[in-house]
Amino acid sequence: MAPFPPHFIDAETATPLETADVVILPVPYEATTTYRKGCQHGPLALLQASDQLEHYDVELRQATCFKVGIAIAEAIADSSVDPDLTPEAMVDVVKAGVLPLLQAGKFVITLGGEHGITAGVVAAYQAAFTEPFTVVQIDAHGDLRHSYCGSIYNHACVMRRVMDLGIPSLPVAIRSICQEEADLIASQKIPVQWDHERGQDPDWIEEAIATITTESVFLTIDLDGLDPAIMPGVGTPQPGGLNWNQTTQFLRQLFTNRRVIGCDVMELAPLSDSVVSEFTAAKLVYKLIGYHALCNGRLD
Repeated sequence: MAPFPPHFIDAETATPLETADVVILPVPYEATTTYRKGCQHGPLALLQASDQLEHYDVELRQATCFKVGIAIAEAIADSSVDPDLTPEAMVDVVKAGVLPLLQAGKFVITLGGEHGITAGVVAAYQAAFTEPFTVVQIDAHGDLRHSYCGSIYNHACVMRRVMDLGIPSLPVAIRSICQEEADLIASQKIPVQWDHERGQDPDWIEEAIATITTESVFLTIDLDGLDPAIMPGVGTPQPGGLNWNQTTQFLRQLFTNRRVIGCDVMELAPLSDSVVSEFTAAKLVYKLIGYHALCNGRLD
């Protein structure tokens, strides 16, 4: 695998880790994917694609990257370097890698890699923050199975592990679950924003955010939550999902109405003959940085 770029967008915007406001943490781990493989290459592809982003954000009407220090942390849990790293051990490695960044006051955006990584990320947030928070999940799948293919840390189980930590969730754009997950959602009254219902409700964003009972939220984005028309490079695509404008509208309102304490962007599996997915994912990360900066007084 090629070395990770030392910056997001370009060298002109690079900031030392010690003084950065935002830290992007690559976690190129893949071990439990069950359909199309390749998400271990997602973090590198996203960072390389960010070189093609404009500094200026048309929506926010300013060049966010010159007002917010952005640094790239050293990659952790790289399955190309350590192919024998088990999912259980990976979760511990990720928690140990994320926690010092949070304790240093950084806004961390973790890049995967398979969605199982989020179990370690969320565990680090729970250790770092005393106040309760909700995990907002953009995803095509419920990811609520207790175990799958012999592991409770399979990518299809990550939100079940979040539930085990006693953390509430808000799943958005869900359109594929199994019977076990359907029963759990009903018994636990999880406020799932089903994709087919969202499409019929013009007020779905306000109604979804209103179900969040905590002031703070952690945002996990499995990129298959987006419409495969704009995000084809994922391991388990599903018809439907959020288009670009729906995604950014939801995210901006989420950042505006809640305190977003961190994010991750998972499951980018680059295609060999297209750069659409990695470029869109890079632009999505830039949006996350912009909305965080806007809601924390860093932008005009």
